[in-house]
Amino acid sequence: MVRRPLGKTALQIHPLVLGGNVFGWTADERSSHAILDAYVAGGGNFIDTANVYSVWVPGHRGGESESVIGSWLARRGRRDDVLIATKVGWEMGPGQKGLSAPYILQSVEESLRRLRTDYIDVYFSHRDDTSLGVEEPLRAYEQLLASGKIRVIGASNFTTPRLRESLAVAGLPHYGVLQPQYNLVERDDFEGELQALCIEQGLGVVCYFALASGFLTGKYRSRTDLSRSPRGQGIGRYLAGRGPAVLRALDEVAAAQGARPSQIALAWLMAQPGVTAPIASATSVAQVEELLAATRVTLTPQQLALLSGAGR
Repeated sequence: MVRRPLGKTALQIHPLVLGGNVFGWTADERSSHAILDAYVAGGGNFIDTANVYSVWVPGHRGGESESVIGSWLARRGRRDDVLIATKVGWEMGPGQKGLSAPYILQSVEESLRRLRTDYIDVYFSHRDDTSLGVEEPLRAYEQLLASGKIRVIGASNFTTPRLRESLAVAGLPHYGVLQPQYNLVERDDFEGELQALCIEQGLGVVCYFALASGFLTGKYRSRTDLSRSPRGQGIGRYLAGRGPAVLRALDEVAAAQGARPSQIALAWLMAQPGVTAPIASATSVAQVEELLAATRVTLTPQQLALLSGAGR
């Protein structure tokens, strides 16, 4: 079974992380359980969620995804063969945001309860809290690591200077994983200094929006296609700029590989320096199987160059 080391941590993960943002939103509990079953049956072992999923849905309060994963863990009766990542810091409601130590300590208990587990494998700062020094959340994480409630800490949506500052703090735990936005049409935030810092410091990197909210599946090629999904409204911006060129390159490589554009987009990410695994979500078992098949695609140097060039 293929596993990659998650940076310098003790964790070994599948080359594809299953995103949980759709659980309890566009995938109901029954469908979500089937998706999770299919992912694990296909060799997957790392599931990513957040306490804020899916607060953006009318009537939701956040925690819906964690609750679905928790009911799945309870139903299957074992915890030791999967890794669960969740997050804290994004705004869930009035007074419910940030990385203050009291809020982190409160939020982790809520996540543990919803997930129906005694520990979280990777606990992410979902976004930086620049109202605080970098030490305060690290002190809270130190308590949680010592208690065994979390195993590894990660950072998401951090700038290079703030991540570097966090990694330089002496006497406190350091982030072992970064979760940046990174895909063929969103490259500027990660490539360059941030990517170099992760490689230099040996951080694991798991990329979110690996398929650009579905744009890189190839199903959104015109304005009329945007109505196909609740996520369509946020995808329109990719129809301009480098988006069409990226789709053409994906089509060309997919045809040569006998694969789907989504699989090629994920295989490209898996081949990038410093990247441990992309994160992708699915709303059906068939989609899970399609995503997992990306791990069996080996791109040639010429194909990697073509895709990288189209994304510029």
